[in-house]
Amino acid sequence: MTDRHLLLSATNITVKYRRGRQHFTALHNVSITIPEGSTVGLVGESGSGKSTLAKAILGLAPIASGRVELLGQDITSLTGRRRRQLGSTMQAVFQDPNTSLNPSFTIRRSLTEPLRAQNLLAQVDVAARVDEVLIAVGMEPDAANRRPRQFSGGQRQRISIARALITNPKIVVCDEAVSALDLSVQAQVLNLLNDLQRKHGLSYLFISHDMSVVKHICHEVTVLYRGEIKESGPTSAVTTTPQDPYTKALLLAAPIADPRRQRERQRSVIPQVFAEPGDDFGSQEADFPRHSTTSD
Repeated sequence: MTDRHLLLSATNITVKYRRGRQHFTALHNVSITIPEGSTVGLVGESGSGKSTLAKAILGLAPIASGRVELLGQDITSLTGRRRRQLGSTMQAVFQDPNTSLNPSFTIRRSLTEPLRAQNLLAQVDVAARVDEVLIAVGMEPDAANRRPRQFSGGQRQRISIARALITNPKIVVCDEAVSALDLSVQAQVLNLLNDLQRKHGLSYLFISHDMSVVKHICHEVTVLYRGEIKESGPTSAVTTTPQDPYTKALLLAAPIADPRRQRERQRSVIPQVFAEPGDDFGSQEADFPRHSTTSD
């Protein structure tokens, strides 16, 4: 893939947080690239650093070292107005639509906020654009006059996606965007994201703890564990012939309908996969990845 097809790159990203007098390294030299029109997955259990990387890319977490480039422009240290201007190119959809949408705003006001932030209100037919994005995500235009509490969780997430689309971005960061939804609604939203990608050439950074979801939507995937990359490559290769034991554990942790088989699959993973030097697993159960809706 040549650079002219590269939309976003994050290179050797290290993020540190302070805990009292000590510094905690949440990410250590993590690199990821997202080509135009593709979906790149970032997968790992809670606490692996997935959401930290998303926040670093979006300018919401401090970067101790490394570089983030968007369309060849270094955006690592951008702040204020210059950072806000990136909203016309890069948007985000977060895990919980209940906290993403202001409950006192009508849907129309929530959708037009990004346009106001980008000073686009005078340059577009706002009403027509609101109708257009609502229809694009499978909602009726009259939804714009209602408030979030009048919609289901799946509908609210569709509205969050509509808000992300309203500035015609090239890339959308989806941070656990379907993990809070029922399985049937998850499938609908994933299909919607695929449809929008085909129609508009969107790129996604898709963050999830669920390998079964990643297999459905991602072209490439990077596996994180304790802030470091364990494995990356085409999704088909990583999910069918994983090279790292942790990746294998994530695949075995994906839920199946038979609880007995699920337990047997998990027990087949060697506990020492997760061992640190000096750990004693003699009488302990392996710390298998658990499915959780908690973000990093």
